[in-house]
Amino acid sequence: MVVVGVAALRYGWNLGAVNFAFLVGSLTYFAVLERLIPYEPAWHPSLREWRWYGIYFLLTVLGGGLAQLPIMALVGVVAVPQGWLPLWVEVPFAVLLGSLASYVMHRLGHTNAWLWRLHGVHHVPDKVNVGNNGVNHIFDIVLAQGAVQLALAFAGFSEPAVFAIGLFVIVQGYFIHANIDVRIGWLNHVFSSPEQHRLHHSTDLAEAGNFGSDLSIWDQLFGTFTWRSGRRPAAVGLHNPKSFPPTGEIVASLVHPWRSRAAARGARG
Repeated sequence: MVVVGVAALRYGWNLGAVNFAFLVGSLTYFAVLERLIPYEPAWHPSLREWRWYGIYFLLTVLGGGLAQLPIMALVGVVAVPQGWLPLWVEVPFAVLLGSLASYVMHRLGHTNAWLWRLHGVHHVPDKVNVGNNGVNHIFDIVLAQGAVQLALAFAGFSEPAVFAIGLFVIVQGYFIHANIDVRIGWLNHVFSSPEQHRLHHSTDLAEAGNFGSDLSIWDQLFGTFTWRSGRRPAAVGLHNPKSFPPTGEIVASLVHPWRSRAAARGARG
């Protein structure tokens, strides 16, 4: 991913096209793995759900991408062409800072009543799979990605580092949502994984921690790490399903944060 990021900037590749290629490639790869090594066969999306997920995917890519144009323009101005460290040293530090910014925004999405009205759209499905990784409110994506990109840019990381971390985040996001029967063992204490993220989607709020999407170290540091070997959620979805429209009601989900304060009562700890 670092190599791709450097090459894209050096040779003037269309960065939007590279991002989109990683999106589609990650989605396709993990969707195939879900059929080969499923964690829970009942979590496979139906054709109707794939249609819903496809609409959310397009809305996230198109709407979120357009809304992020000013953020990316600012990143382009603030981020320096060459970093203050060699790239191979810079990238690990960028991963640490980017994952911390992501952790903070994700946790706020669960604890702040208004932000939960945006982020809660992602938690409506009662299954976790690579398809519903894209079930998001547009503005939730803009805020979350914008926070990471701006944090990296203002910290002085180079454009190749910021872009490479963005590609890592894309792949990792699809990986942790994948309905695949994999276990990463002790690496769960470093990286986020499907094992952890299923617990994050649990209807049992006591185990629905694991806010890190990239690294798990911040969950361990701040006391929100709930993974242990063999732990499985009894059910996933909303603790209060009536607090949000169903996933298939896409327009209602998009206007829900402004239409009603009911979702605030579903704020998760």
